[in-house]
Amino acid sequence: MNERDSEAVAAQLVAKGYSLAVDLDSADVVLLNTCSVRDGAEQKAIHKMEAVAGRMRKTRPEVVLGFLGCMAQSRGGELIDQLPDVDLVIGTQKFHRTADYVDDLLQGRRGKIIDTDEEQGSEATIREHLLIGNAPKKSVTAFVSIMQGCNQFCTFCIVPYTRGRERSRGIADIVDECRELAAAGVKEITLLGQIVNSYGKREIGIVDGKSAFVQLVEAVHAVDGIERIRFTSPHPKGYGDDLVAAYSRLPKLVEHAHLPVQSGSDRMLRLMHRGYSRARFIELVGKLRKAAPEIGIGTDIIVGFPGETEDDLEQTLSLCQEIEFDNAFVFKYSKRRDTPASEMPGQIQEGEIEARHAIVLKQIDEIRGRRFQKHLGSEMEILIEGPSRRNPERMEGRSRCNKIIIIDNGKCHAGQILPVQITSATRTTLYGTPVLERRN
Repeated sequence: MNERDSEAVAAQLVAKGYSLAVDLDSADVVLLNTCSVRDGAEQKAIHKMEAVAGRMRKTRPEVVLGFLGCMAQSRGGELIDQLPDVDLVIGTQKFHRTADYVDDLLQGRRGKIIDTDEEQGSEATIREHLLIGNAPKKSVTAFVSIMQGCNQFCTFCIVPYTRGRERSRGIADIVDECRELAAAGVKEITLLGQIVNSYGKREIGIVDGKSAFVQLVEAVHAVDGIERIRFTSPHPKGYGDDLVAAYSRLPKLVEHAHLPVQSGSDRMLRLMHRGYSRARFIELVGKLRKAAPEIGIGTDIIVGFPGETEDDLEQTLSLCQEIEFDNAFVFKYSKRRDTPASEMPGQIQEGEIEARHAIVLKQIDEIRGRRFQKHLGSEMEILIEGPSRRNPERMEGRSRCNKIIIIDNGKCHAGQILPVQITSATRTTLYGTPVLERRN
């Protein structure tokens, strides 16, 4: 989501005549888009800005320095108090104001600017894409923001306080954006929302037994040129039977679901205010695998939540073994100010959290490695995204079930969809050969 917001801000600046700097030292404007989900992300942003300001202010004091996003929203003027070299602090509902504010600062029309106010209609302002006419290379995939905010209020999470309440764009507006992307050569769309399957609950509602989110997926499915549809990040309790069924009846909806479980312990799930049980989660995965047998299931897991016992941790480990997730992001609990969990008893020491994190991560790696080995010899359809990030002599693509697959360059090109036979695997990557080349 931050990647998408950053792209939109950059595109707005480019549209006003700015160009992307080739490196930090040649930039006239340096903006850091920030995250507040964990303390480490905030500290990283602050240290980065300290380093940038230390370099810039000595030789180029006129450079505009700014914070955007969730940490900017949460801390506001505190950031300028802490870092007086910062000129601009823009909250999560004000990204579309960035280019105008930068103009004001560069032209000397205003001094330091802090804007973290709410703004009605801000959910519909993130539309611009760098890949249309301005990007140094064309992209065949794109993120489309369909909503802002979150109403879930999990006890560990600061996001509802930094992103605000849920606000959804209209279906027609989103479809227009997807058509523009398709015309620019985009083949795959990822629909973005804080809880993406809560889209349009109040604004649109259920029509003919279908949730607003399924209605949207159907509308995007009808866009010529779009070959694949993904979405992130959903909430397990937002998966109704209509969304499960969509996997088997909408061929452009790829076989992948990222389902943040957070814990395998019912006690922890209640303390986290997740709204589902372990049994309900297992039932949902079963329904998805029945609807789409090849589906890849990913998840998020938090270790070290206040009050987590060894038994709670064992239940998380046993759930991972039972589900066999294809991938998982394992997070160390991070205390966030003003969240209920920050005041809960049983706060766990950092060293113990580190140890538990290592245990879960090791198991996830082993499970993923086993599942990757099962793909050897099979065929997968991949969308070529471009040269491999580690070896430009090879091409990189993604399967429908969200596996990264590396192939020899050959005659392949970005945007091509082709079948590949899997020939080898590591714990994180699959390698393959285009089936047509093999048959020839």
